[in-house]
Amino acid sequence: MFRPQAIAVLPPMASQYDSAREDIQEVLSGSLNKVANIERVVSPENVTDIFQASKEAFDALVFYFSRLEMTGQSDKDSAQKLGKALNVDSFLVVRVNSWEYMRKEGDNVGRVGLSLRLVDATTGTTVWKARHERSSSYMFYRPNLKDIAKELAAEMIKAMPPQAKR
Repeated sequence: MFRPQAIAVLPPMASQYDSAREDIQEVLSGSLNKVANIERVVSPENVTDIFQASKEAFDALVFYFSRLEMTGQSDKDSAQKLGKALNVDSFLVVRVNSWEYMRKEGDNVGRVGLSLRLVDATTGTTVWKARHERSSSYMFYRPNLKDIAKELAAEMIKAMPPQAKR
């Protein structure tokens, strides 16, 4: 069974919800830090620092993301380079699918959607992936999207290996 000891949270992949980037990074790092089996979480801020200091690491990230976008597959070589550069055995690929207030069936709704992909950095294999959305309706007071994201991230990470019940 895959049991990552160190996991890096990669900066969220580009999407129309880039304004949510910092909140999502903070939420996911916080949720992962609560997982007992994971000894070390490399935050997106630290990941960004490493990419700024190393052109090779940055190039591996760009190549990994572009290959993932084009084929939907994890690229083994660039995944291994990322793992080595970040000194981790796994990393989490993040995409924000929704981060908005909207009207849905006559109701006001705050909505957050995430796609997560856990990659084994030693083999480049996608170990787990999930896409979920959570919304909260309201009358007068908008719910905080970051609070909705915290609930969603906690729920998704509970299902992520190694803590998921098989």
